Amino acid sequence: MVIDKVRLGAFLEKLAAEIVAREDWGKVADYIPELAKVDPAQFAVSMVLADGTELNAGATDQRFSIQSVSKVFTLASVLGRQGESVWVRVGREPSGDRFDSILLLEQEKGRPRNPFINAGAIVTTDELLAGRTPREALSEILIFLRDAAEDEDIQIDEKVAASEKRTGFRNAALANYLASFGNLKNPPEMTLGTYFHQCAIEMTTLQLARAGRSIAQLPVSARMLLPERARRICSLMMTCGHYDGSGDFAFRVGLPGKSGVGGGILLIAPKRASIALWSPGLNGYGNSQMGTYAAERIARFTGWSVFG
Repeated sequence: MVIDKVRLGAFLEKLAAEIVAREDWGKVADYIPELAKVDPAQFAVSMVLADGTELNAGATDQRFSIQSVSKVFTLASVLGRQGESVWVRVGREPSGDRFDSILLLEQEKGRPRNPFINAGAIVTTDELLAGRTPREALSEILIFLRDAAEDEDIQIDEKVAASEKRTGFRNAALANYLASFGNLKNPPEMTLGTYFHQCAIEMTTLQLARAGRSIAQLPVSARMLLPERARRICSLMMTCGHYDGSGDFAFRVGLPGKSGVGGGILLIAPKRASIALWSPGLNGYGNSQMGTYAAERIARFTGWSVFG
């Protein structure tokens, strides 16, 4: 399907205006004090097409905490550096449980279901720490993002990282449980500190959409991901990227996506577009309420779907 870029740009502007006029924004992630301060009534969308065209609507200059969207890029970094060995420590199946649940971790003897739930992401971060300091591991993630987005102005929000550390008791429980099963190579506090800082990376929707080009297999100045690896990451985004709401998101949208409790969603239309959405109010699954709505509307308008 050939997309009329003028019509698509006008649609995004109209969609943003419609969303801003709504009242059902959802609830911000108030269990992280710094995120509790964010006004939920905000929306932004950025899209980068295969020919390099960039389309933006809404509050696209606003930086936000990408939170669990960072897990996509940490996984990409680990796969690029260490290959497939990470799959010994973490699975590739949907969890069907909340992102911070400990139930399956207990039943399955400390091997998380996938790298996008918190326990799995902690293991992935622990894998990234192999042979390097937390500063070096975080630098690797930031360099990956800056290179992918072709933008040096991507940083970690230290206030958000500190806020997560103060209140991250469930993540601490997950890390210690992983350690009890021998599935943590570094001290829990080291891995957790790195994980909290990784989640506190802040970006705009345009930066995030640009960073997603390598996953969408769009042209970038430097080859960031092998096509086979990009396809595998997309498959995990489709099946596990929205926690226990992944099936509903796949049904409604039909495209791979990864959400974060900061309200961001990275949406991938393979070989067509990389799309970033942000609205900080969350639905019952912990995914952006208006971002999910917008993703469904965009998929419907464009006809993009991995299912044909």
